[in-house]
Amino acid sequence: MVKPRLRIALAGNANVGKSVIFNQLTGLNQVVGNWPGKTVERAEGTLFFKGYTIRIIDLPGIYSLSAFSMEEIVSRDYVAVEKPDIIINVVDASALERNLYFTLQLLELEAPIIIDLNQVDFAAKKGVRIDVEKLSEALGVPVVPTVAITGSGMNELLSTVVAVASGERELKPLKARYGKEIEKRVQAIEKLVSAKLLQLCTVYPARWIAIKLLERDTDVAGKLKNYENGKEVLDYAEKLAIELEKIHGEPSPVVIASERYGLANKIAKEVTAIEAPPRISLEQKLDAITTHKILGYPILTGVVVSMFALIFIGGNFLSAGLEFLFENLSLYVESVLSSFLPRIVVDLINNGILAGIVGGITIALPYIVPFYIILALLEDSGYLPRAAFLMDNLMHKIGLHGKAFIPLMLGYGCSVPACIGCRIMETERERFLAGFVVVLIPCAARTVVILGLVGRFIGLHAALALYAFDLVLVFVLGRIAFKVLPGEPVGLIMEMPPYRKPLAKNIFVKTWSRTKGFIYIAFPIIIAGSVAIEALALSGFMSYIVEAANPLIGGWLGLPPETGIPLIFGILRKELTLILLSELIPLESLTAIQMIVFSLVTMIYIPCIATIAACAREFGWRKALAIAVIDVALALFLGGLAYRLLSLVMAT
Repeated sequence: MVKPRLRIALAGNANVGKSVIFNQLTGLNQVVGNWPGKTVERAEGTLFFKGYTIRIIDLPGIYSLSAFSMEEIVSRDYVAVEKPDIIINVVDASALERNLYFTLQLLELEAPIIIDLNQVDFAAKKGVRIDVEKLSEALGVPVVPTVAITGSGMNELLSTVVAVASGERELKPLKARYGKEIEKRVQAIEKLVSAKLLQLCTVYPARWIAIKLLERDTDVAGKLKNYENGKEVLDYAEKLAIELEKIHGEPSPVVIASERYGLANKIAKEVTAIEAPPRISLEQKLDAITTHKILGYPILTGVVVSMFALIFIGGNFLSAGLEFLFENLSLYVESVLSSFLPRIVVDLINNGILAGIVGGITIALPYIVPFYIILALLEDSGYLPRAAFLMDNLMHKIGLHGKAFIPLMLGYGCSVPACIGCRIMETERERFLAGFVVVLIPCAARTVVILGLVGRFIGLHAALALYAFDLVLVFVLGRIAFKVLPGEPVGLIMEMPPYRKPLAKNIFVKTWSRTKGFIYIAFPIIIAGSVAIEALALSGFMSYIVEAANPLIGGWLGLPPETGIPLIFGILRKELTLILLSELIPLESLTAIQMIVFSLVTMIYIPCIATIAACAREFGWRKALAIAVIDVALALFLGGLAYRLLSLVMAT
């Protein structure tokens, strides 16, 4: 007998505990990818409960079902078009009124919803008590109180899902009604939509279409243009929207939003009771200090420095240990294979396939995994949004907002998670702009080259000067890209979640989920790239490439011709540039100018194959290749310029 299956979608505002609920319900049975044709992350998981196989989709955290961002369009299309069996609307009990605005929009879509009233413990600390029965009666849908971080209420939530899905519990959802002027026009448009757009009404409710047209929703308007009578309906809706604006003296989207908030406020007041005057808690005091316009910045600096210290020092230590381990393994594999395979095959396996696997492991384990652990700690504790808030003014200088600081910070650890981290930006333009600048941030691998060559042989001051130059370059190029790319900048709209104590289980699940994505995407490309470059070396084509590149390497950059080989291999992994350089020529034989130029070029040109793969996954292959070509051209241009300028300065 086939077990019954259910498709459940988790929907709600950002920072209401939705991801924690998803992790509690699905554990490690998760798959993380992208929505088809979108750069918005899609998380799915499965669980088994009371004979049901339940598949859960974690929709992006959003504040409305309007067409202001890709996440909002993805979420509402999934709800309306895919029609999951149940929508679990996760609501923050401590901010009920604001969350109900989104709930009312779900009800307008006529979605079968259950309310998960989460963070009731935090609401209680604030002296807020919500009458669950009253709220359920007001909305006409079941309401289940939970504390996601401890797992409290999860069993009751799933039992309610099964009861609704099996028909044991009936839904009588609230049909929200607006003021007289709005309602009259909504019903008029609804009537026309029902008559003229029958096919579209099989996907979206006619009333919902009418409301969206009155709100001048660009996505819905775009859909109507594909229908024969679409223009007639659009013109009629626009006429009524103008009438509404004349009556209220406000844009029609604002008028409808105000009505919705008014209804949300009315429901929230009816079901909420303040049991005790709220006292200033430790969390609130901590929040005031960490977002303070003066004190917040030293704290942020301390957090960032501590994070880098843990990743760089700990990561370098782990990397050295792993490299030593795999060096011995490589020698052993080589000796075993040499006994029964030709030398060329042994080199291809050992220096190609095995070297690619080893390179991936020595990046993932020492640098990416610790960074993901620290990132999960910062996320779950609630500190990351505060860091973004502090950096908002500075990031606006390059056309981004404070959220972009998060992937930029990730870039100092590894460019791969930094590129993936650009997903937190709201629009495609901002994601690409953030991706363009984050690949210029010196990752841990490039730090090895800068400190191991310039820092060691010239001095720390010269190495720090390279970092300072890089920050200036990021700012200048970001500013240019901001001016060139079409579109308008978006302001920072971010929830400030309460501070919480992170749970080890949630940290582990998040870290594994992200690391798994890196392994599945980047590893095959790293191995394929390693094999390709080794094949070039074994076939003898590498020497031709070096000879062909000599006018550029020796003539323009002023470097020894042999440095072309490390720069080519550096596409696999940036530490390889320094390792191979030391094997080809004594590092001490390079002049100070050559050391600076070599490190500068290595620092700027595209980080590695894994980064190109991550960029391709996030922005598409065309944009990823554009970033790679620009970075390589920029590195070569600035390298040659630096060689000439430094030669003039040092000669005098």
